[in-house]
Amino acid sequence: MLNIIWLGFFFIAFITGLYRLFILGDAGVFNDITLATFTLSKTAFEIALGLTGVLCFWMGIMKIGEKSGFIALLTRFLNPLLKRLMPDVPANHPAFGSMVMNLSANMLGLDNAATPLGIRAMQHLQELNPLKDTASNAQILFLVINTSAVTLFPLTIFTYRAQMGAANPTDVFIPILIATYASTIAGLIAVASVQRIKLYDPIILAYLGGFSALIMAILMYFSQLEQSVMQQQSALVSNLIIFTLIVTFMVGAVKKRINVYESFIEGAKEGFQTAVMIIPYLVAMLVAIGVFRASGALDIGLDGLRSLLAAFSLDGRFVDALPTAFMKPLSGSGARAMMIETMQIHGADSFAGRLASIVQGSTETTFYVLAVYFGAVGIKKARHAVACGLFADLIGIIVAIVIGYLFFA
Repeated sequence: MLNIIWLGFFFIAFITGLYRLFILGDAGVFNDITLATFTLSKTAFEIALGLTGVLCFWMGIMKIGEKSGFIALLTRFLNPLLKRLMPDVPANHPAFGSMVMNLSANMLGLDNAATPLGIRAMQHLQELNPLKDTASNAQILFLVINTSAVTLFPLTIFTYRAQMGAANPTDVFIPILIATYASTIAGLIAVASVQRIKLYDPIILAYLGGFSALIMAILMYFSQLEQSVMQQQSALVSNLIIFTLIVTFMVGAVKKRINVYESFIEGAKEGFQTAVMIIPYLVAMLVAIGVFRASGALDIGLDGLRSLLAAFSLDGRFVDALPTAFMKPLSGSGARAMMIETMQIHGADSFAGRLASIVQGSTETTFYVLAVYFGAVGIKKARHAVACGLFADLIGIIVAIVIGYLFFA
């Protein structure tokens, strides 16, 4: 899929360039396209370099959290819920621990750290799978919840926004939280309807009711504030929670007499390796998207959509953030590149820049996660995983747009 998408960007850019050259008489179009390859290659490396420190730090903090027992504590807290959602998985099975660690990494916005943990969880679930080439119910549920990506701390998005010059990089925290929660609930309902999971079980309702009440309370509180106050308090809450989490991990490690510094360094080394690994992907996607936009193909499509919305007197400001939404289910690096480019063109604090950030944090990359996780255990038949995952993506993106207007329009 990624191969087709990547080639499609170049082929469409070439065809559009020929159209502009021979039909519209634009002699500079291929100069623009070629220049984009050099410019975006440099930009991709600079962005990856700036992200290295953040990944090193948070991978180190995650390692401390793991050794401090915080992850095990979270597993015990979620175990009653997970046992009911995945009745085929025995109680206290190692898969639960791996799944919780994966979801915890996603909550922190460390999607690159979450991938190996997700693969480990999928391998544990594969041990219980009687049909080795077909996804089990538990594997599908885990994948859909993973692709809907409950993002509690979208740190990489904050980092990109800071690099792009946002005055307050964390002002999208609450909107992302609301959108990603909506996506997760939608995915859970979709899978439960197919697998006939009884979501009305008292324990499940208690967990979901508690989570939903918290999200609704946050939404109601912030929706009543003036926009400037809303953004300021959203940033304050996110920063307080993030630093409290860091200190909690460290306190837990100290109580267990763990060498916190050495644990941090161990995790930070993994973070550096992860940062190096994403450079080729970021270069590939940013350059492909760059030539696609330089050719004028993207602008032609977006202008057509704007004209259609204008004909019906509809607000079309969200269109500038749609490239991120279109790419999100297909490619994480592609959606990230679209978000960065949107902020470069319109500004990090523009409506489009903020909305692209919210969309980026609202869901995970369905096809990428499906290919990596199922591919790692040899599953060829995904059953209803794709349909449920895409449904969760759609709901997450729609909610992201609505919340974007509520907070920043």
